[in-house]
Amino acid sequence: MNGPHDLGGTHGLGPIDPESEAEEPIFHEDWEKRALAVTLAMGALGQWSIDASRYARERQHPVDYLRNSYYENWMAGLEKLLVEKGIVTAEELRSGKATGKATAPLLDRVLKAEDVPAVLAKGGPADMATDSIPQFAPGDAVRVRNFHPVGHTRAPRYIRGHLGRIHEHYGAHILPDRSAEGEKIGAHLYSVRFEGSEIWGPDAPAREAIYVDLWEGYLEPAQ
Repeated sequence: MNGPHDLGGTHGLGPIDPESEAEEPIFHEDWEKRALAVTLAMGALGQWSIDASRYARERQHPVDYLRNSYYENWMAGLEKLLVEKGIVTAEELRSGKATGKATAPLLDRVLKAEDVPAVLAKGGPADMATDSIPQFAPGDAVRVRNFHPVGHTRAPRYIRGHLGRIHEHYGAHILPDRSAEGEKIGAHLYSVRFEGSEIWGPDAPAREAIYVDLWEGYLEPAQ
């Protein structure tokens, strides 16, 4: 979707002022640690995918998304999913008190503190088999489709409509657009190289290029 989370190439938002690696803490406030922990614990219940989690954050009002800090957006998305999935009610969120009792299978999937290291080490692989034959190969010229989906997508706005060249084929991976809606299907994933001048115009440095990972459905043969 075209939302406030997709700001690549957008003007008027002021300079980027990143903290140095030596100065930037992992967490700026103690509550951010809890926000991360709660988000991981709720994700372990298996009621939504990481793509659905991202989409929940994206569905905020643009003013809220831009006003919130990083972990405030995480919590806003988590609250939305908890209510939508019927795990808590809006009133329980407002009061901070549970009025019902969790039942199986949720209780069977509770992430215990002693299990956290193993779960995080295991990760969540996103590769997924597909019977489809890849449409592109390294070296092929492609164009990113100029599309504007109302749902989740991992195709940034600033590269849509632009020409690139396939750099690498990663095989098939879970398609995030469908995963955000609760459906897991595999689709071919590519690394696509874009020349700087194609994205930023003739004033871009001559040797500048970017590489963007894009699913096959985002691409079409260059004409």
